[in-house]
Amino acid sequence: MPNRNPTPAPATPAQGYRPLFRLPEFRAVFAAHLLSLLGVVVAEISLTVLVYRATGSPLMSALTFALGFLPYALGGTLLAPLADRYSARRVLVGCDLLCAACAAGMVWPGTPVAGILVLRCAMAFVAPLFQGARSASLADLLGTGEAFVLGRSLLRMVAQSAQLAGFGLGGLLLAAVSPRAAIALTTAGFLASALLLRLGTRARPARAATGPAAVRVSPLGGLRAVLGGRRLRALTLLCWLPPAFAVVPEALLAPYTEGIGAGTVTLGVLMCALPVGTVAGELWAGSALTARTRSRITAPLAAASPLPLLLFAGRPGPAVVLAALLLAGLAHAYTLGLDRMYVDAVPDELRGRAMTLLSTGLMTLQGVGMALAGAAAEFLPAHVVVAGSGALGSGVVVLLLAEVRRSRNETGLAVK
Repeated sequence: MPNRNPTPAPATPAQGYRPLFRLPEFRAVFAAHLLSLLGVVVAEISLTVLVYRATGSPLMSALTFALGFLPYALGGTLLAPLADRYSARRVLVGCDLLCAACAAGMVWPGTPVAGILVLRCAMAFVAPLFQGARSASLADLLGTGEAFVLGRSLLRMVAQSAQLAGFGLGGLLLAAVSPRAAIALTTAGFLASALLLRLGTRARPARAATGPAAVRVSPLGGLRAVLGGRRLRALTLLCWLPPAFAVVPEALLAPYTEGIGAGTVTLGVLMCALPVGTVAGELWAGSALTARTRSRITAPLAAASPLPLLLFAGRPGPAVVLAALLLAGLAHAYTLGLDRMYVDAVPDELRGRAMTLLSTGLMTLQGVGMALAGAAAEFLPAHVVVAGSGALGSGVVVLLLAEVRRSRNETGLAVK
């Protein structure tokens, strides 16, 4: 089922990201995205400190952080239909208001630790719905052409940067105010995000109103529709699996640096290398390359993205590790071309659900990748596990690229 007459993109590839900010709606979405991201990151670090001070338990503190990930898969699967059943603005504003209410509940002095953990779960539960609805709404604002690709890339770069800056900001806040006061600021951030989206974006009809009835009402029907088509299934796996291998070195950097005698400062620098490389690669691809060039380099860059991890086989020092992680991050410039292929393969009425499931699987499989890396490192040296993930990841990507190539003539998806 092909997409219907996408809106013309307001930005050409040669112009890069700047023309996107000429659109008032995109400016509102971008600002809301930044506010909600910083709110989540600051809330995470503040909550861990708050719970630790209340309980004195490192386990409870770590559990508070982990609860940001555990409900993700469940929420993304169960709530995905809402991304198409209701208008994007309604979904996004509703999610922001719910997160603001949860953060306000955490700040309330009488809230017990168990209540804080439940509220943290609720925020994580709606996160994939918010992300999927926002990604799908970009196609409404920008069309499904190159402006969509650049807009999605820009929001992704902001997310990577916010993770780096947000923890630093959270640390500064906690040096000046109490954890509850810091969480109160995140409440204000969520409310500001909701206001920006409500007043700064236009109301549009729900996409599922024009789709098959089964897709509108059946949670599993839409899931089969998204993953039932051969091409979209291959593209979805290509979006999910390479990042699952890419997180392996991050998961094992602490034992690796200790094993080579490096200190915590070196560990901190190395932890930043992959996200910095990823942002730099996307910025280069979006600003300097044409759409045609990005399309041509998608497959080779995707296949090559895990290969720098093979450098870990020689148990190198920090300089080589830094270079390997930066190269692996730079290779993620392939995601711009992959985004274009993905949105072209998704029917309009399934776009919200598909984007929600895409972010759900991406987050979940990265967590699985970290867990499996840790388990493997119980039996093998860390450098062997990282190098092995590079070899295995490259092979998996090559197989998926072959499947994408074989399915390129598929014209529709199975909707049941």
